Amino acid sequence: MVGGEAAAAVEELVSGVRQAADFAEQFRSYSESEKQWKARMEFILRHLPDYRDPPDGSGRLDQLLSLSMVWANHLFLGCSYNKDLLDKVMEMADGIEVEDLPQFTTRSELMKKPPHQD
Repeated sequence: MVGGEAAAAVEELVSGVRQAADFAEQFRSYSESEKQWKARMEFILRHLPDYRDPPDGSGRLDQLLSLSMVWANHLFLGCSYNKDLLDKVMEMADGIEVEDLPQFTTRSELMKKPPHQD
């Protein structure tokens, strides 16, 4: 009977993950590539239990969605934000693996380069 209980527990876990992914899907932006969405969905699902909206409707889920967009915009588009905010989202995303990220040159990096001499 232990095997049956284990199988039921696994099925329940898989069902819960599927429900969470289905719930998160409603927040996908039409302009997000599959790669961007998978990374952002992982960010959302990782923190969803901590950001569920309480009964008073204080908008914790909106805060999580905003943080996920800040992280994705920084990673995939090279957007820059306040250092404290970036530190927070990068800490929240610690361990999320994203392959083949674009490389960006910041304005300050461009300004540091010496002028091209012919």
